[in-house]
Amino acid sequence: MSEYTPPDTALDILHEDHELVVVNKPAGLLSVPGKGEHLADCLLTRVQAVFPQTLLVHRLDRDTSGVMAFAQTPHAQRHLGLQFEKRQTKKTYVARVLGRLEPKTGTVDLPLIVDWPNRPLQMVCHETGKEAVTDWRVQRYASGETRVRLMPKTGRSHQLRVHMKALGHVILGDPLYAEGPARDFPRLMLHSEELRLRHPDGGRGMVFRAKVPF
Repeated sequence: MSEYTPPDTALDILHEDHELVVVNKPAGLLSVPGKGEHLADCLLTRVQAVFPQTLLVHRLDRDTSGVMAFAQTPHAQRHLGLQFEKRQTKKTYVARVLGRLEPKTGTVDLPLIVDWPNRPLQMVCHETGKEAVTDWRVQRYASGETRVRLMPKTGRSHQLRVHMKALGHVILGDPLYAEGPARDFPRLMLHSEELRLRHPDGGRGMVFRAKVPF
């Protein structure tokens, strides 16, 4: 991994109430602290600086931007945690990938497991991998690349990044999985655009969106 230089940006709060805080995570910022003082700065601690009672529910990769929800009470943490665990939340990402992704819609169903000698990299493994499923829908084609919406049905580590690589269309700017010119971008071109969940107090459906920055 490259040197950790988290962005010095103000907290972008999309929603706040007594059970829930939703923020737009910038690319390059860890979701939770890493090991060591130099990896202490993260989105969780930045949110806790404003809302001290904040509890973690889910994560985004350091290099991914977009919608991330945090609980404000232990009840909300349990409620939201179960929604993620039971796959009741709906997540939509936008990515720019190398080449022309065809057909325009499809599903990747490839089990994933950590690539131990090369961790934190993940890899496809049909023997011991855990189920991982991603739907895709092409938005548009550009010169040498495709803009695509990705809808993960499971929440494996690096799932979208490895699934796109497995299709032969690596996500542009990926510091772990892209090679050559596909890596030469200012950031990973992956953004969590939309998150749908049920509110922990009453269960009403809510939709949170963060504009794609690329």
